[in-house]
Amino acid sequence: MSNTATSHQSNGLPRGALAGAGAMVVLTLLLVVGFRVAGLSPAKPDPTAIVASHEVRFEDRADGAVLIYSEPADKLVHTLAPGTNGFVRGVLRGLARERRAEQIGPTAPFKLTRWADGRLSLDDPSTRRHVDLEVFGPTNAGAFAEIFDAATRAKDTP
Repeated sequence: MSNTATSHQSNGLPRGALAGAGAMVVLTLLLVVGFRVAGLSPAKPDPTAIVASHEVRFEDRADGAVLIYSEPADKLVHTLAPGTNGFVRGVLRGLARERRAEQIGPTAPFKLTRWADGRLSLDDPSTRRHVDLEVFGPTNAGAFAEIFDAATRAKDTP
């Protein structure tokens, strides 16, 4: 004694809701195809636009800590504890080696830049060396993001 009308209604979804969902899917696909054919695309920030940058100077301390100063105010913004942040130290060692080879002292600041697409880079204006930090993965780039954020906070406070 099963009733076919009852078995169709037992799935819990009214036909109107299913038809509405199907219409939304079709409309979405038509809009996407229409935008593609017309050559329109959503607005994206220019990936080469600079959102913000900070001049920072790194100073080694005798106990193994690295002090980070924001320039030109020479304000201490962050300290890397001894034995930590191996990636940051490795990048800085490579840049310092180039500075020594070109007989440039350690007091010239580096430029830490956040780009519109979220990337971070570190530049040495003295040697014109550029390091894209995101290529080393999010964890390593995140170590420099902490420095960037500390410099931003220091800039915002008197």
